Amino acid sequence: MRSCRTLLSACRKTCALSAVLISPAYAQGRPSTDIWIVSLEGRGVPRVGRAENLTQRIGYDNQPAFTPDGGAILYTVIDGDGPADIYRLDLPTRARVNLTRTTVESEYSATPMPDGVHFSSVRVEADSTQRLWRFALAGDETPALLFEKIQPVGYHVWASDVTLGLYVLGAALGTPNSPPSTLQIADVRLGTATVVARDIGRALQRIPGRNAISFVQQGGDGAWITSLDLATGRATPIAKAPARADYHVWTPGGVLLTASGSRILAWVDGRWDVVADVAVDGVRNISRLALSPTGDRLAFVAEDRASP
Repeated sequence: MRSCRTLLSACRKTCALSAVLISPAYAQGRPSTDIWIVSLEGRGVPRVGRAENLTQRIGYDNQPAFTPDGGAILYTVIDGDGPADIYRLDLPTRARVNLTRTTVESEYSATPMPDGVHFSSVRVEADSTQRLWRFALAGDETPALLFEKIQPVGYHVWASDVTLGLYVLGAALGTPNSPPSTLQIADVRLGTATVVARDIGRALQRIPGRNAISFVQQGGDGAWITSLDLATGRATPIAKAPARADYHVWTPGGVLLTASGSRILAWVDGRWDVVADVAVDGVRNISRLALSPTGDRLAFVAEDRASP
């Protein structure tokens, strides 16, 4: 998947949120993606249920995150040439609500905050500045900027009530000798951040039961899912990521899951085991992953079957 900045260059932010346009220009500008969900059962390595398409439409539906109660999913929507907005999809009813409703700015990567009543989101502002903002889950507050000076933020994870891991982009893609993307540990009280790793991937996750987060470290021998101890600052490789596996999640019991193609995999006894292949349900090219708070459901993004 592309960064928020790259996606932004493919759309005209001055357009209001519009009806879906099914055209060659749309297909070439950004991928058409859907959000799917599967049930997970059992302790340890989970049993995976049948996959269900939650959004099934032509358009960009991406970057899912479960709400704290597990009853809804926050996700990014782009219709036609409009900006990106954050929507809430109620799982029991399948009703969806636009939470941001911006006509110029774009919002990405909605992430519930530890307080249970807000979510943080990367906002691409009118002048293309890309920073982290706070929004109310109920949609009844004015958005607030979380970090004034840290930019361009691409992705983030809450490690505690006040500490975040931030994926901060380097120079624009294709820039000669461009600086690499960095992992920065930020304190929301101080508004400051410290670089702790470079050349990282886009996946950031909190590791359950530990004062640690995980990220993907890129290197000459491939991409490694790596833990970062927030108390000591020590980074430890955990598992080499399979091909085409850019994202990962942790179950509440500490099982590491990833996906490649249509397969969902678990890290077991030092190797990747396939726990499900959801190609039978029409899924192809899984990308982003999100786990419900209790670990009983996995949401993921896959290519729209109708897209070219």
